[in-house]
Amino acid sequence: MPQAYSTEELLQILSQERQACMNGQRLNLAAMPSGINPLLDRFVNSDGIQRFTAYRDFRTAIHQYQIEHQVSGVVWTPLNIQGRTCCCPRIHEQLISLPSDLMILKAEKGAIVEFWRSVTVGFDFYLSMNSGKLHRLVTPDDIERILQRSEWAALSQQGKGEMLELILQSGWGKPEEAVYRRGFPESGSEYIHAVRPGREPIG
Repeated sequence: MPQAYSTEELLQILSQERQACMNGQRLNLAAMPSGINPLLDRFVNSDGIQRFTAYRDFRTAIHQYQIEHQVSGVVWTPLNIQGRTCCCPRIHEQLISLPSDLMILKAEKGAIVEFWRSVTVGFDFYLSMNSGKLHRLVTPDDIERILQRSEWAALSQQGKGEMLELILQSGWGKPEEAVYRRGFPESGSEYIHAVRPGREPIG
């Protein structure tokens, strides 16, 4: 029996397929504009829809492969901040999470939060609202309440030096469904931005 592809191999395959779709080498000819409004559909690029649909269908097949062969969607990203390093797990945006992946994320939550706290002493904290269009200043007590109701955490970085921004994603449910609140309320997340005093989040 052939060995299943690894997470890294699936990501390489997806990257190659995405490039092929973007180059027009893969099309889903059945994919058409909405069909709801003929006037609007005349202005929609059917070639672009066919490329996008071809890639989306391929990615769905990869997700099914993940489930059938139990291939993890977790990638580990090293973050080096202020001379400290943390290797943070997250679900890659092109893959899905398995139940075992969620166990990894839940087990690592404490270490991620502790690292984030250790490198953001003296920072200001903002809660992302309205899909990141607005930010509200929050207190440590607010953050604690958010963290208590979450199951997992992910960490990302923007900028450096005085422009450093560390974003803690505090979530529940499936990470791939928490993005853009696609699976709300079963899955979701809050984004807490840590920035230098007097600064505001970039995005």
